Amino acid sequence: MRLEGKIAVVTGAGSGFGAGIAAKFVAEGARVVIADRDRAAAERTAESLGTNAHAVEADVTRRADTKRMLDAAHDRYGGLHILVNNAGIGHLPQPLEGLPEDEFDRIVAVNIKAIYLAAQEAVPRFKAAQGGVILNIASTAGVSPRPRLTWYNASKGWVITATRSMAVELAPFGIRVNALNPVAGETPLLKTFMGEDTPEVRAKFLSTIPLGRFSTPEDLGNAACFLCSDEASMITGVAMEVDGGRCI
Repeated sequence: MRLEGKIAVVTGAGSGFGAGIAAKFVAEGARVVIADRDRAAAERTAESLGTNAHAVEADVTRRADTKRMLDAAHDRYGGLHILVNNAGIGHLPQPLEGLPEDEFDRIVAVNIKAIYLAAQEAVPRFKAAQGGVILNIASTAGVSPRPRLTWYNASKGWVITATRSMAVELAPFGIRVNALNPVAGETPLLKTFMGEDTPEVRAKFLSTIPLGRFSTPEDLGNAACFLCSDEASMITGVAMEVDGGRCI
């Protein structure tokens, strides 16, 4: 029960890594707002986790939705201790000059602007409470870029730098900020990163991961639980790889 008494908001928690993080948090004693733009997915996750999970439909690129999901933590559970910025999108592998502008704008909105909006809404609450934890889900793409994914890589590099800068600025207020860098996992985004999901493509992708498997939602949940718990009270500004050795 490492998160007993904690109240968290996890974005993009209707599936994939977000759902895994939410499940681990509830198992460790937290009460969790499951935020996702897909209402049905958020509700399925919340229902599977019981009374300590509450679903909220939210588009993290919209300020009003961001405020509403954070308000839900206060209204439903009475506070906010942890914010996990997990929602993210990618693009199909392609030459960097070929990505349509509207897709680029969407990547910036979901992977970058959403963290800015969430910080603007959450940080004043954490400052008033004299503490809090923010966890940003970045990617190994921000550390060891794969070709033909340039704009996704760049967005995750931004997340890592923002995490470190936030950590330095917010430390005097008792607010810790960290990031996780997963390698591609068994989530809805996997096919996006690989371009196509065939045994041959999977084998080639897995050959770059020394431990020989993809990240799982459980892997991310375990790492997120540690970084958001009091056990990590001296850890801030790190971008921890959960990648089976991919970035070595």
